[in-house]
Amino acid sequence: MVVKLSKAEKKVRYDKKLCSLLDEYGKVLIAAADNVGSNQLQSIRRGLRGDSVILMGKNTLIRRCIRFHTEKTGNKDFLNLLPLLVGNVGLIFTKGDLKEVSEEVAKYKVGAPARVGLIAPIDVIVPPGNTGLDPSQTSFFQVLNIPTKINKGTVEIITPVELIKKGDKVGSSEAALLSKLGIRPFSYGLIILTVYENGSVYTPEVLDLTEEDLAEKFAAGLSVVTSIALAISYPTIAAAPHMFINAYKNLLAVAIATEYSFPHAEKVKEYLKDPSKFAVASAPPDAADVVAEKPPAAPAEEEKEEPAEESDDDMGFGLFD
Repeated sequence: MVVKLSKAEKKVRYDKKLCSLLDEYGKVLIAAADNVGSNQLQSIRRGLRGDSVILMGKNTLIRRCIRFHTEKTGNKDFLNLLPLLVGNVGLIFTKGDLKEVSEEVAKYKVGAPARVGLIAPIDVIVPPGNTGLDPSQTSFFQVLNIPTKINKGTVEIITPVELIKKGDKVGSSEAALLSKLGIRPFSYGLIILTVYENGSVYTPEVLDLTEEDLAEKFAAGLSVVTSIALAISYPTIAAAPHMFINAYKNLLAVAIATEYSFPHAEKVKEYLKDPSKFAVASAPPDAADVVAEKPPAAPAEEEKEEPAEESDDDMGFGLFD
């Protein structure tokens, strides 16, 4: 015979379970569970079995257990979970990779019909085509201003129509029409809202960041820090190289404008006195070593000797002899 527990005993058992999970796990996914059925939730539990545990419950009870656990252990990091317990949410305790767990949770979405009074999570568009309904059903389409025609004894939608907009409530006419057309426009499942990891709280979009994204964001932040440090003349590791270079440029400028000098300034002064040295120094190594030689003058073309005029005599005979 199964012994039925009282409400007080259930709360004590729930408190022990939550406290043991807080002691064992350091990573928690806070997920919205609106319109998620019990069978669907069991499927998700089976999919995550091994390194993750899903805990559902009343927010007030979870808050009380977390406060009690914090007072008992002195670990105040879990207090960051309290502001996140708003609405119909559940806690997914995990030891696995957070990105992989969130992707596994996203697989268990189930299509659902548009029920009256629901807030549409997406735009619902009825596609054109034959509906298979007989002409007596045209009243549904007329109420919703959907252009139709009768084709081969059935109702055919002429153009695509945006039936419900995202954020609007589903009306009785829209729900009835979608049900007749066999359209299940919505899909529901656990939606990850926030990630808790060892005291840190951040949005799930962070899990999608790649190493290239992190390097790009770090470089952008480093550039901003360097710019601010240079603007206010505050030394930082990022700005120090630029500060040294700028200081060196100032010393060169002072040395050139005055009689003060130092070894590197002497080289600059020499370049300014004789710019040709700078041209030689800046030329490629191979080009600097090559000594420009004047190409030898091309020998004057020998005048071609004109051939001697042919003699009018040929073998002693004249032309008209």
